[in-house]
Amino acid sequence: MSRAEISHDASAGFDAVKQSAERIAAFLPPGAAPRIALVLGSGLGSYADALSDAKGIDYGEIGFPRSGVVGHAGRLVYGRAGKTASSPGVEVLLMQGRVHTYEGHSMQTVVLPVRALIMAGCKTVVLTNAAGGVGAGLEAGDLVLLRDHLNLMGDSPLRGHNDDRLGPRFPDMTEVYDAKLRAIAEQVAAKLSIRLKSGVYAGLLGPQYETPSEVRMLRGLGADLVGMSTVPEAIVARHMGAKVLGMSCVSNLAAGMSGQPLSHEEVTETANRVRATFIKLLDGIMAELVSVC
Repeated sequence: MSRAEISHDASAGFDAVKQSAERIAAFLPPGAAPRIALVLGSGLGSYADALSDAKGIDYGEIGFPRSGVVGHAGRLVYGRAGKTASSPGVEVLLMQGRVHTYEGHSMQTVVLPVRALIMAGCKTVVLTNAAGGVGAGLEAGDLVLLRDHLNLMGDSPLRGHNDDRLGPRFPDMTEVYDAKLRAIAEQVAAKLSIRLKSGVYAGLLGPQYETPSEVRMLRGLGADLVGMSTVPEAIVARHMGAKVLGMSCVSNLAAGMSGQPLSHEEVTETANRVRATFIKLLDGIMAELVSVC
């Protein structure tokens, strides 16, 4: 660990978040004021290549934990999305990858980056992930807008002492994924002729993929997608009063639905296949968010 890094443990709280937020502010170009944070999941980090005026920094330099999972580069990138000859685009802070609880991190460490981005001024958080398809009618490569989630991870990032400087003890979760942001995403997808489905995401601890019986259980509970991230980040974003938009790329059909064994290689291969569509959709959404963020 370099001297620039902040240690991460279960007690990571306000001070660690504040320190990371200050380092983010110091990293930004003069006059920059991004209001949108974008978290890119497995295999989706290439969206950073679509940004204009991009500037990146390693997670370790701003106190973020680094993932050891393939497809998570571990860099924070500042830039403008949707920049054209007639538009300056919208400023964003983009996370190329995230850490997960299955890597051995506490929930508090997992959510520290999102908390720091919000404290640094990002009041809208866009969460993306690669997920297994559980719901009927989903296919590998589908893009799905999250309308709700199921926290089946057996833990909460809000467990333990609540620091009122971060948010209330009992935050409301009636509308985790903002309805107005979802409407914007749907309108953009329709305009671009991109098929964007809607679904409920089930967050599980992992790292093993689900059994066929577990998949049947998830379908019975109302889940359309299953993955190992996103839910903790969405919870703390709402805890801090930020708006959340969530999207999944269906990387594969869940166990027992395709007759094929599951692998992480399939996740990244599917993400690569839909990259152009994903970038086009995100650019369109970012361009519209500038008017509401």
